[in-house]
Amino acid sequence: MAFARACSVALVGVEGVVVEVQADLEAGVATFTLVGLPDKSLVESRDRVRAAVVNSGAQWPQKKLTVGLSPASVPKSGSGFDLAVACAVLGAAERIPPASIADVVMIGELGLDGRVRPVRGVLPAVLAAAEAGYRQVVVPEQTAGEATLVPGVSVLGVRSLRQLVAILCDEPVPDEARPHEQGRPDPMLAGLMIPGAGTGTGLQRGPEPGEGGRPDLADVAGQECPRTALEVAAAGGHHLLLSGPPGAGKTMLAERLPGILPPLSRQASLEVTAVHSVAGILPPDEPLISRAPYCAPHHSATMQSLVGGGNGLPRPGAVSLAHRGILFLDEAPEFSVRALDALRQPLESGHVVVARSAGVVRLPARFLMVLAANPCPCGRHTVNGAGCECPPSAIRRYRARLSGPLLDRVDLRVVVDPVRREDLMGRGGRGESSETVAARVRRARERAAQRLAGTPWTTNSEVPGHELRTRLTAAPGAMLAAERDMERGILTARGLDRVLRVAWTVTDLREADRPDASDVAVALELRTGISRGVPMERAS
Repeated sequence: MAFARACSVALVGVEGVVVEVQADLEAGVATFTLVGLPDKSLVESRDRVRAAVVNSGAQWPQKKLTVGLSPASVPKSGSGFDLAVACAVLGAAERIPPASIADVVMIGELGLDGRVRPVRGVLPAVLAAAEAGYRQVVVPEQTAGEATLVPGVSVLGVRSLRQLVAILCDEPVPDEARPHEQGRPDPMLAGLMIPGAGTGTGLQRGPEPGEGGRPDLADVAGQECPRTALEVAAAGGHHLLLSGPPGAGKTMLAERLPGILPPLSRQASLEVTAVHSVAGILPPDEPLISRAPYCAPHHSATMQSLVGGGNGLPRPGAVSLAHRGILFLDEAPEFSVRALDALRQPLESGHVVVARSAGVVRLPARFLMVLAANPCPCGRHTVNGAGCECPPSAIRRYRARLSGPLLDRVDLRVVVDPVRREDLMGRGGRGESSETVAARVRRARERAAQRLAGTPWTTNSEVPGHELRTRLTAAPGAMLAAERDMERGILTARGLDRVLRVAWTVTDLREADRPDASDVAVALELRTGISRGVPMERAS
């Protein structure tokens, strides 16, 4: 009997579990048995590995072969175990020294010709290996840059099984042609499309402030109140609803929000990169995502494509692809009610838990949501109803698609009025650029980070209500107007907490130490739409 082992990683969502791949050879009829709760794609590795070994110039052992994946209780899926299975078999057959692979984590799919192909989730897999104490990993050459983001791990990128065998046996390494094929986006995400996204997933990288050729806030004519709401949303991470007729500039404003967000921190970059790696949409030339993602799914997107789903273990949906960035739902009332209501849990908790028959997956989903909606189905409804052809019942049904519990989680609700002629023709003056606004947002976030140092929260929108009412209180008497609105039923208890969160963001933008009555008034106006007699300029 001959035995050898190597290691690989099973991914459950964006969390990895190190799996020991054990190969056992014994006398008997030549068979290949794979055990350890594999899925169909992993069972098929038997044929891929056999062909890859033979076409790499090695002899396939003509004995009874059993390959076990331990722990056996963890579901295992995908083709990323191929490389570890092949090396374990060759180690058991003594083609390579068994000791050289015993503590090496191997991740990669094998082609029938022995080439090593890239797989999803290399970054979270290597992170899991590092946390488990492993210090050597082997990955496909195309994903080596992604793996090297994990400190303390030695990464070897290979192009073929033949190369890896030569390295392990200390033989001359054959020269292999560089592979041209890259990983493709997940077909499950094909419905999340917006024009110009470039990835087919409705996903864009947020632009750097002031970057040439990128959407700039200076292009927005007029719209002082929506611009202020955009700045407050970016500074505090507050969810935003833009309501107004077609052509008023709702989409234009939302597309400029990424340009005023600060760059991601190192930890946030790793979180975002891990999610995109698991989804299979990580750009090959950008192993570490440093800018906030911008995800804009089409209104025909299903609930599964928004929160996560797919065959077997669930894959990340739009809410996870927008983690630490922006989820923009244009024409929000056109989304299905089930899909919209499914957003309520991640909006509150910052993660989404998806349960399927194959298992339960917890995915990160802390995003800034921006909703855009018309006032009625035809879009021409005004205060006096002039020009609108929709019956009142149709207007009520249309607006009811955005449920009360969902809207209660939206901090800022702003009406985007049609652009005035003088602003459109440039006679109203040019607004501030994204670079100028981004500088204020960055300073406001720095003030909030100093105040929240030592806590698990990074922005004002994440602070729990208990902390707001006990430790981070407003100035004496500042909340009287908000309390009156709560007594009249205009605000809920959750709404009162959210008003105080927005007030803290307004305070940070004007670089003050504590919210006063005017800051609370601005927050109330941005949430309720009722004028409080305070100029919006106070927010910035």
